[in-house]
Amino acid sequence: MDAKDVAQFLKANPQFFDQHPQLLESIYVPHPHGGRAIPLTERQIVGLREKVRVLEGKLGEFVRFGEDNDAIGEKVHRLSLALLGAKDAPAAKQALHFHLREDFAVPHVALRLWTSEGVEADLREKAESMGAPQCGAAAGSPFLGWFGEAADHLRSIALIPLGQTRSLGLLALGSEDPQRFFAEMGTLYLRRIGELTAGAIAART
Repeated sequence: MDAKDVAQFLKANPQFFDQHPQLLESIYVPHPHGGRAIPLTERQIVGLREKVRVLEGKLGEFVRFGEDNDAIGEKVHRLSLALLGAKDAPAAKQALHFHLREDFAVPHVALRLWTSEGVEADLREKAESMGAPQCGAAAGSPFLGWFGEAADHLRSIALIPLGQTRSLGLLALGSEDPQRFFAEMGTLYLRRIGELTAGAIAART
């Protein structure tokens, strides 16, 4: 009988150790974190403790993610209230810039509307074909010039189309931090900011 046969036997006979409880105390196995041998029962306890530590770590991550999402949700709520309270399009733009800078700590914001700013046809076409927010490295982006003198210092950008059924423009966010807007990041809140901005501007133009 080899190890495989033993494993199959124990799997097929889960009551074996109930019938022979003394074996649990007499069988010694290597300690997972050292060379000394310990009883099988102690080894099970060590394994359970490790699983508990892993689960506690995952729970801590979930709690932190939840807290982060709550904080971002509160910021989006404040932005939505400010946009709703704006009396006209310029006031809505001012509220947008203020909250992106003060609440979201976005240092560079560029907003282009098709109806009021002269935007090159190829850039407008690229923006209208996005369909969803895009994030990534600033280098090589055709929209980098929208940030003026700050363009040379930017390392990551987020591009947020404005409007779902009808494209109104594009909101671009820039940062000197290469990891602020990375390609794999979630864009749910960026999409919501774009929708709020589009709705506020469309209602005031």
